Amino acid sequence: MQALWMVLAAFLFASMGVCVKFASAYFNSAEMVFYRGVIGMAVLWWLARSQQVALATRYPGMHAWRSLIGVLSIGAWFYAIAHLPLGTSMTLNYMSSVWVAAFIVGGALFAWRPSSRQPRPPLQVPLLLTVLTGFAGVVLMLRPSLGDSQGFAALIGLGSGLGAALAYMQVVALSRLGEPETRTVFYFAAGSAVAGAAAMAVTGMSSWPGWPALWLLPLGMLAALGQLCMTRAYSRALTPRGTLVVANLQYSGIVFAGIYGVLLFGDQLPLAAWAGMAIIVASGIAATVLRTRAAPDTPAEEH
Repeated sequence: MQALWMVLAAFLFASMGVCVKFASAYFNSAEMVFYRGVIGMAVLWWLARSQQVALATRYPGMHAWRSLIGVLSIGAWFYAIAHLPLGTSMTLNYMSSVWVAAFIVGGALFAWRPSSRQPRPPLQVPLLLTVLTGFAGVVLMLRPSLGDSQGFAALIGLGSGLGAALAYMQVVALSRLGEPETRTVFYFAAGSAVAGAAAMAVTGMSSWPGWPALWLLPLGMLAALGQLCMTRAYSRALTPRGTLVVANLQYSGIVFAGIYGVLLFGDQLPLAAWAGMAIIVASGIAATVLRTRAAPDTPAEEH
């Protein structure tokens, strides 16, 4: 069942991307972040109440920092979805696992001092190869498939994966302090609402489009439901092997996004772009396996 919960979560996140794609014709990224946050707060408040989880926290600073990083990542991802093929933007966001692997390799080397008596940390060749392979997949995916006007959006999409990795590492820290995931995600939704409102004060609000504004409702609902399904999938995975299976099945979201892009938006990607996406998925799976072995009790990633 945990595998089915993760596949459902991936489907919901890809479906959320469809809503973002349609809503982006009427709303800017700041507005979509705001409405996602407001709707997510309502869903997670209800969930916390049903689980009898208190929303008061002893670590407001850590939640604020996590929310800030997460909001920047989500805003960048929404911008990429609006300007890139759906499968491409989804794949760039799922680069977060490769970014985490890069942080692990770089952090180990950065912390070591040649003058100290401690031996040089191992080079972690598998992780290093995973990182290099992931970025090779990015180059292969982007070069043949993007026009000149989409280069900036591709960089923003790549930045969304970097932000997601930084936010994930903060979630790990909060989890190790005993913070329930429901509380963490609630504060992220609250941060999204606050940051989205602040950004709207700068970017302005779009004219209310009428019925097309209904795309905002499933956008927020699908994001919250996807996170809940992902949480349930990890909670049902009681063995290290089960956790690995669940973690890797999140990449089915790229498949769903690719199908949506072809059927709903007429996205046409060359074979080399699909090959690059496959390489990124493979490197992401490898990075997840290596990361899980190093830290088996880490929480679910968020999208």
